[in-house]
Amino acid sequence: MDAGAKRDPLALDAQRRAALGIEVAPAERRMLPLEITAPGEVAVNLYRTAEVTPRIPAQVAARHVQLGQVVKKGDPLVTLSSVAMAEAQGELLVADREWERVRKLGRNVVSETRFITAQVGRQQAYARVLAYGMTKGQVQRLLSRGDASRATGEFALLAPQDGLVYGDDFALGELIEPGRVLVRITDESTLWVEAKLDPAAAEAVRPGDPARISTDSGRDFRGKVIQFHHQLDEASRTLMVRIEVQSPDEGLHPGQFVEVGIDTGESRPVLAVPREAVLLMQGGPALFKLEGDDFKPQAVETGVTRGGWTEITAGLTEGEQVAVKGAFILKSLALKSQIGDEH
Repeated sequence: MDAGAKRDPLALDAQRRAALGIEVAPAERRMLPLEITAPGEVAVNLYRTAEVTPRIPAQVAARHVQLGQVVKKGDPLVTLSSVAMAEAQGELLVADREWERVRKLGRNVVSETRFITAQVGRQQAYARVLAYGMTKGQVQRLLSRGDASRATGEFALLAPQDGLVYGDDFALGELIEPGRVLVRITDESTLWVEAKLDPAAAEAVRPGDPARISTDSGRDFRGKVIQFHHQLDEASRTLMVRIEVQSPDEGLHPGQFVEVGIDTGESRPVLAVPREAVLLMQGGPALFKLEGDDFKPQAVETGVTRGGWTEITAGLTEGEQVAVKGAFILKSLALKSQIGDEH
């Protein structure tokens, strides 16, 4: 070698490879579990979601929550004011007083008709305010005060469950019609992912199959298939598969696009290398092939990764020698060489 010639940093004999902790092995075919991949979208778990709506026409008197706020069951969400509720509250107060008067007098003093009329009238008035949207606790507080001036028509809608407010489409002073959704609450610790599968691929999927959910940021979540839609999407001609996934740290959010991989439990022979052999170089996956005593970076295309092995779908042939340990050292040597060449 010319004394002035520059040594190739990736030219490493067996002794130097051993000193650096670099191990080489041939690429070989292995049985890897079959994974069906498909695009997916995160959705709220409707079985853990509640929509809060008024049952009568009302006006928004006060807001108690905001979008993204965590609430507990029973927390006030919004206070409404309603003419219909004011009338119902007034009727209840009157009916309650009449019933208390008649009940104290007893059946021996009042007629049977008056006794039953007062009893039924109170029951109906009580049921009406409940049907209009008051809770039993709110009704009891109204009755305990026994003041007709308390029949203002105001009442609060309460959170029916623990969760996160992910919808609050109303404004202070707005007139609201019955059935209008004012607040949406969901428990984001368990979400759904709707995956769009090719119908032929979906035939291999069964409820309970484990699934991997990958985000653009590189995070992976584990879930399982729980349901199938029984009708193809008319536009994409795909079959929707529903996956339940745990997200205790709120790493997933409704509306987020993800990649889904479903493990069907079946296996197939594929060309594979250890996972650590594949690195990211120049924006894509690559590995280092050994030719003689020289390592050469080789761009590859990858498939699934299972049990520490990564499928190679292009760029490598069976039997070629690959750096299976210490690939990151080779990458560092290559980068240092490039930096040196630039100066």
